[in-house]
Amino acid sequence: MTAFMPLSYNLFLVAGSLAMAVFASYVSFDMARRVRTSQRGIGLAWWAAGSLVMGTGIWAMHFMGMQALELPIPIGFSRGLTFVSWAAAVAASGVALELASRKRLDNARILLGAVAMGGGIIAMHYLGMAAMGMSPGITWDVPLVALSVLVSFLASALALLIFRLLRQVERPRRTGYQLAASFVFALGICGTHYLGMAAASFAVGSVCLTADELGGPGLQTAVAMIAGGLLVVTLLTSILDARLQRAARRAAHSMHESNARLQAANEELQQRAFADPLTGLPNRLLFEDRLAQATRRLERSNHEGVVERMAVLFVDLDGFKPINDSFGHAVGDVVIRKAASRLRDEARDCDTVARVGGDEFLILLNDVADDEACIAVARRVLASLSQPFEAAGRRIEISCSIGIVVHPGPGERHKIVANADAAMYAAKRAGGSCYALFEPHMVSDVSEQLELQNELRHALERGQLSLHYQPKIDGRRGQISGVEALLRWNHPRHGLVSPLVFIPLAERIGLIGKLGQWVIDEACRQIAEWGRDGLRMRVSVNLSPHQLRDKGLVDRIGQTLQEHGLDATQLLCEITETVAMEDIKAVQRTFEGLGAIGVFLSIDDFGTGYSSLRYLSQLPAQQLKIDRSFVSDLEHSANARAVVAAVVGLAHALGLRVVAEGVETVLQRDILLAMDCDELQGFLFARPLPPAALLAWAHGAKPEGAADFTPSVVGALSPL
Repeated sequence: MTAFMPLSYNLFLVAGSLAMAVFASYVSFDMARRVRTSQRGIGLAWWAAGSLVMGTGIWAMHFMGMQALELPIPIGFSRGLTFVSWAAAVAASGVALELASRKRLDNARILLGAVAMGGGIIAMHYLGMAAMGMSPGITWDVPLVALSVLVSFLASALALLIFRLLRQVERPRRTGYQLAASFVFALGICGTHYLGMAAASFAVGSVCLTADELGGPGLQTAVAMIAGGLLVVTLLTSILDARLQRAARRAAHSMHESNARLQAANEELQQRAFADPLTGLPNRLLFEDRLAQATRRLERSNHEGVVERMAVLFVDLDGFKPINDSFGHAVGDVVIRKAASRLRDEARDCDTVARVGGDEFLILLNDVADDEACIAVARRVLASLSQPFEAAGRRIEISCSIGIVVHPGPGERHKIVANADAAMYAAKRAGGSCYALFEPHMVSDVSEQLELQNELRHALERGQLSLHYQPKIDGRRGQISGVEALLRWNHPRHGLVSPLVFIPLAERIGLIGKLGQWVIDEACRQIAEWGRDGLRMRVSVNLSPHQLRDKGLVDRIGQTLQEHGLDATQLLCEITETVAMEDIKAVQRTFEGLGAIGVFLSIDDFGTGYSSLRYLSQLPAQQLKIDRSFVSDLEHSANARAVVAAVVGLAHALGLRVVAEGVETVLQRDILLAMDCDELQGFLFARPLPPAALLAWAHGAKPEGAADFTPSVVGALSPL
């Protein structure tokens, strides 16, 4: 009688194999539902991936169960047969998922599927056992083997029956039923496996010929981790797919309920994808699509000898940013919506008007005769947008700059919008409120602007910015009483870049606030340095609209003065009249804060904006500065003299000092002094100077015929 080796099982691995079976069963049911409910192409992908993952999970349970067997000899598994057993599990899973994808799952299909699946599971198990390579071979208990085959068939049939039942369970209850079904199916698979293991006996003295191939605790861990990882990823993907499919089904159900709902859903989709939410105009995406269609249509027509043209107009609002900044985004939004409406009115039904930026619009003109036709549209747009806007009880005026590209024409076909943008910037450089037809040289001009923008961002850290100081002459004494700080950019290649160029650039790229704070810091530092040299100088600096809206401005200026140990009266802050009157409350709040810490205040460019005497009297300013445009006309215009005389009288009546800038001739000086103007500033007296040159002037190295400094400024100068 043959003696058999004692065998036992690692209960930890047995429990792990059961857990793997439950998890694989749960994911299998989920895969079956994905294959059935997905579209054909997607369903095929789910079937292939699901067969692989489901088969791997079932095989991992089997392989962990195999490794749970403990014999008194080393055990390993043949690589080839192990791979074939895995392939059998995948094939069985493929059959199961294919049946699950059928619309009808009747009893005949369940029976046929049970035979195929059961056969695959049995093949997986007994091929896996054969992979042990025992010599002599395994002794089998035939009744137990037959029972394991029966259990495999019943488990497969039960799995298909459970899936058919799960189709009828509503989603909120489905998870619980699916968990219960997974335990039942897992018990069936484990039953097949462990009955097959129980049917095997190993004679004493048997040797495992594959002991040096697959085996060991590391392999157990790797199989568990790989199979578990695949199952987790697949389950998460399945859950995501289920949610997407539920959303799609809800949308489909909603669309089929009524034609009105379908239309509303389509309109909402179009609005989100292709329309600007503020104006309802097409966005850049839709505009570029229509431009591409128009270009292709034009090429087909012109290829047949028909001469057709189209044009793109790039419209950018002039002066919109100060409105948005001063009055708030709500008012700015109203202006944008009304501007969009006016642009629509100027376009034809066959044209496209799109909003592509904050205050930027594109107009596609189809079937235009020539350049003059495009110019006519541009003129109508200019006239329309120049009309006042009513927003929040305010009367707001803006203009626009327009770039025009006609196609076919100068420029490349795929750069039509970029060329229109370049032409628009050319219109802006020409002063705005005008149009410009594209010319090839404009592209290089825009490139230079972009280059300057990029280099301006680094100008501070590279030490390219500095302050120059232009003296102010006391009208009564004829002596220097203070200076104005003027920002200069010394570019390494372009030399001195005009503030008229880089200040608008700084505003456009959001750098003006940083530059403004640097000017204040540098001016205070210079005041302190002059003070150590015995020069007590009052310096005026210009505040931008961005700084006035900064609630922390007053505190920062106060802190800067304190850091440098300065008397606040040595700093004079200037703001243009136009900005002051745009948001009188914000300006008044800032002026009051600065006045409270002792900073002197001035209203610059007086007479060029829309001043209100009532508002002017509310501002705690100490000085008005007459704009240079009035000063330049003093010699030739009686009206200019009348305006300046009135401003001087008004300012003195309000207790304000008056500064006239832009004084370039002796006659202008004499007229202003006769009008009792308090301070004069201009090239007649001095151009803006670097700090060292101004200090040398104070020490006596002044230009011939130049003014001296007032005694209150020079104090006790130390010798050079």
